[in-house]
Amino acid sequence: MASTWLSEINWSDDGLVPVIAQEAESGTVLMVAWMNREALKLTVEKGEAVYWSRSRKKLWHKGEESGHTQKVKDIRLDCDGDVVLLTVEQNGGIACHTGRHHCFFRKLENKHWVITSPILKNPDTIYKK
Repeated sequence: MASTWLSEINWSDDGLVPVIAQEAESGTVLMVAWMNREALKLTVEKGEAVYWSRSRKKLWHKGEESGHTQKVKDIRLDCDGDVVLLTVEQNGGIACHTGRHHCFFRKLENKHWVITSPILKNPDTIYKK
C-alpha cells in the first residue's frame, strides 16, 4: 500500500510528476526532470535525487555516471499537488549533461537563443560511453 504522502500527489496519467531541482545556496533552478512514485520514495530514503528517465524508461540516480549527485535539503509540493520542488546541494557544481552548472543556459534575445553559461567540464570526460 502506498504511503499517504505519495497519494497526495496528483500524478499524471502515466504515473509521473515534474520535478524542479533548485540549488539551495544560490536559488538557481538547475534542471527539471520527472519522478514516479518509486523515484520519489527512493529520493526520500537516500537523501539524494532519484528521477525517472523517460528516454531510458528506468530509474536514474542523479550522478550515477557523472558523480554529480544532488543531496536533497528540502522537498516541497506545489498548491495543485502536481509539481515537486527539490532544494538540493549540487555535488561537483554541474547539473547539466552538457557539462554546465544548470540546464537553462540558453536565453532568448532578439528571437535567437544565446548560450549564456560556459561548459565547466567536457561531457566526453564526464560520461564514459
